[in-house]
Amino acid sequence: MFGRLSHTRLLRYAGLFTWAMVGVPLVYSQYVPADGGEELASLGARAVWLFACYLGFGACYWWLTRGLGHAAGNWLDRVLLLVLTVFALAVSYFNGSGLGSILLMVAAGVIPWLLPAGSGMVLLLMSQLAVLPIYYNVFRMPLFEALMQSLLYAGFSMFIYVTSLVARQQAQARDEQRRLNAELRATRALLAESARVNERTRISRELHDLLGHHLTALSLNLEVASHMTQGRAQEHVRQANTLARLLLTDVREAVSQLRDASGGIDLAAALRPLADHVPSLDIALEVESPLAIDDPERAHVMLRCTQEIITNAVRHAGARRLRIRVWRESGGLVLEAEDDGQGADGLVPGNGLRGMRERLQQCGGTLDIQTRRGAGFRLRLSIPVSTPAMPAIEGALP
Repeated sequence: MFGRLSHTRLLRYAGLFTWAMVGVPLVYSQYVPADGGEELASLGARAVWLFACYLGFGACYWWLTRGLGHAAGNWLDRVLLLVLTVFALAVSYFNGSGLGSILLMVAAGVIPWLLPAGSGMVLLLMSQLAVLPIYYNVFRMPLFEALMQSLLYAGFSMFIYVTSLVARQQAQARDEQRRLNAELRATRALLAESARVNERTRISRELHDLLGHHLTALSLNLEVASHMTQGRAQEHVRQANTLARLLLTDVREAVSQLRDASGGIDLAAALRPLADHVPSLDIALEVESPLAIDDPERAHVMLRCTQEIITNAVRHAGARRLRIRVWRESGGLVLEAEDDGQGADGLVPGNGLRGMRERLQQCGGTLDIQTRRGAGFRLRLSIPVSTPAMPAIEGALP
């Protein structure tokens, strides 16, 4: 049963289960008889605040764990993480028990997914130190016992934090491995298509240059021989000359068919492995059919640009859906990509976008980017197929 759930979903359900179990003693502790209406009113107000903080903790945890591992936490998630910590401390304050420390342990499992390791460690230590005044002032514990109790829960929280941090690092390693495997499959498909086209071209060239040349020489010699012979011998020589010309015509047709059948590199076969099984991103890849490109270097540029678009959508945009369309238009190739990510008002190109522009400029292509905060990221690139392409990188595909 657990094998069907991802590690992030298991973490989420485990935290929600622990939060629900904390609610059992929390509810039970409120069934305490009170003497006098004034004390009952005070107890009722305190209970309202207690359950408000408890339910607020659950709501914040449910929201923060909705997409663990999909993208780095934004500023709203980080603010909610601080509110989550305050709610846990408030539960201990209003209830007068250590149940809030248990909720802090639940929060410790979320911190590594939303904050860097250094910031997460600082928040964890600060939250545990904030429990110490509650133990000392509210619970009326001696200072040493309050410190020991705080350190005990801090040890449990640190264990959960480190465990969750290791889980996040392993998840990132698996995602990186999937990405590299997708790149390798796409590159292998591109190499296979390029090898297929090159092999057909080589065979057709060999047939044309070698066999065609010899057949032409044979036909000329037979033509000369037909003028030097007489009688039945001349008739056989003419028949042989006719057969040689027919064979030469057949060779030329076979060469033409080989060149036409190669059809260039199938771009869809090269791009499709990049869009398969990308974690946390639903990719809709639409490639015009048939769409073949004769220049392996341009196919390589399209492959690397598509790879960079997918990487940016996952790592930086925090997108859930990405649509990529590729088609031929006015003697060139056009690629459009649109995601539902965060977007940005001021675009600062990173190394990935600069690399895309450099590759496209070497092919005479263009790149147009449109983005706005909350409106996702839209990109359009075009590559002409008439001008020769310069090698994008040393060691690129021939």
